[in-house]
Amino acid sequence: MPKPVPLPRLASVPPADPPYDERDGGGHVTRPGTYGALALAPIPRRAATPMDERRLRGLGQALAEILAGRRPPETVQDRLTERAYRELVRAGKMIDTERPPLTGLPHVQRPRDGVIEMCLLVHCGPRSRVLAVRLERQGVQWLVTDFETA
Repeated sequence: MPKPVPLPRLASVPPADPPYDERDGGGHVTRPGTYGALALAPIPRRAATPMDERRLRGLGQALAEILAGRRPPETVQDRLTERAYRELVRAGKMIDTERPPLTGLPHVQRPRDGVIEMCLLVHCGPRSRVLAVRLERQGVQWLVTDFETA
């Protein structure tokens, strides 16, 4: 009598996402909570824990969408100083892309207490861009005081 052959082990197949996905420390694919119209949660007082980096990424994603002409700047007006908001409106469409931009995980620095600087890679087709953002704590709120893209 032939010996029974064990059934093959089934493993889950990773999603067929484009190569610009980000992976967290456990190898899981991470994505923004919403796509296109990002809902922004408040940035807490002490930013830059893993959970807070997700909020910072959401803010960076929203800025990238504005700079790509896919989101109105008014949606983040309360998160920028007056000067930074004027610059954002004046900048207009700076990122040329055929598809919605997707930001990577932020690289966060704290040069001094009350200041956060982050840099995000913005995937927007064959050529990626970089977005740098500076936030400063004003009272209990974190506000974007400056941004730059290249």
